[in-house]
Amino acid sequence: MKKTSLFFPGILFLVLLFSFRSDKPAYVIFHSNGKAANYKDLLKEALESDLVFFGEIHNNPICHWLEYELTRDLFKARKTDLVLGAEMFETDNQLLLKEYTSGMIRKKDFEAEAKLWPNYKSDYAALVDFARENGLKFIATNVPRRYAAIVNQKGFEGLDTIYAIQRGLIAPLPIKYDSTIECYASITNATGAGNMHASPNIAKAQALKDATMAWFILKNGQEQKTLFLHFNGAYHSERYQGIVWYVKDYLRRSNIPVKILTITCLEQEKTDELETQNKECADFIICIPSSMTRGG
Repeated sequence: MKKTSLFFPGILFLVLLFSFRSDKPAYVIFHSNGKAANYKDLLKEALESDLVFFGEIHNNPICHWLEYELTRDLFKARKTDLVLGAEMFETDNQLLLKEYTSGMIRKKDFEAEAKLWPNYKSDYAALVDFARENGLKFIATNVPRRYAAIVNQKGFEGLDTIYAIQRGLIAPLPIKYDSTIECYASITNATGAGNMHASPNIAKAQALKDATMAWFILKNGQEQKTLFLHFNGAYHSERYQGIVWYVKDYLRRSNIPVKILTITCLEQEKTDELETQNKECADFIICIPSSMTRGG
C-alpha cells in the first residue's frame, strides 16, 4: 500500500508537468525588460494610467480579442470615465461615429456612410458597439487620408492649400517634424535608395498621422479622472515614438501631467522568452506565435 500511495502521486506529477510543457499558449505577456508578466499586471497598470496605447497587429485575432477584453475590464472599473479612440477612424467621420455610438442612427446607416477598414466588422465593430451599448465616447483620431496624400506629394507646405475650416480635422500647423527619430528615419531609408517611385515625403505623411492622432487624443482626454484607451498599429507607438512622441511634445508645451502606458503586440517563432531586439519597445509586450492564423 505504501508503494502504491507513493507511486501514484509521482505519476500524477509527471502527467501534469508534461501537460503544462506541451501547452501552446496563444500569447505571452512580458514587461519591457523581458521579465514575465501577466494580464492582471497589465490591467493594474492600465487602471493607474491616464492614457493607454494598445499597439496592435492589424490582422491578428489575438490582438483584437485582447483589445476587447481590456476594454471590458477597464469599463468595469472606470465606467463612463473611459474614452475610446482609434487610428482606424478618420477625423472627418467623427460626426457619424458620434451619431452611431449615441444611438441616433442605425448600424446599417453608419456602416454604409463611414469610411471603414475592410476588417471593421470582424475586428473593430465589437469595440464601437461596446461604446454604443455603454454610453462611452469613441474618438476618431486619424488624419483624413486625402491630407496625408497631399503631404506625401508636396510636403507639409501642401497643407497651406487646404481651406481653413478643414484644418480643424488635422493637428495645428505647423507640424513639428524630426527626421532623425527612428520610426521616420527607417521609412526614409527603406524607401529612398534605389526606389524611383518612392516619395521623399512619405515619412512626413506618417508624421502628420501621428501628430493628428496625438492632438485629438489630448483634445478629448483632458478631463479629470478620464482614462483614454487608444487603438493603433504597433508601429505608431512602439519604442515611445510616433504618436507617443507627439503626445509628450504637446504635453511639454502645456505642462499637463499625464501618465502614459504603452502596450505593443509582436510575433515570434517561440514565445517562451522575449528576443533581445524586442525588449524595451513598450511597457508591456504581448508576444504571439508567428504561426497564428489571421485575417486578410
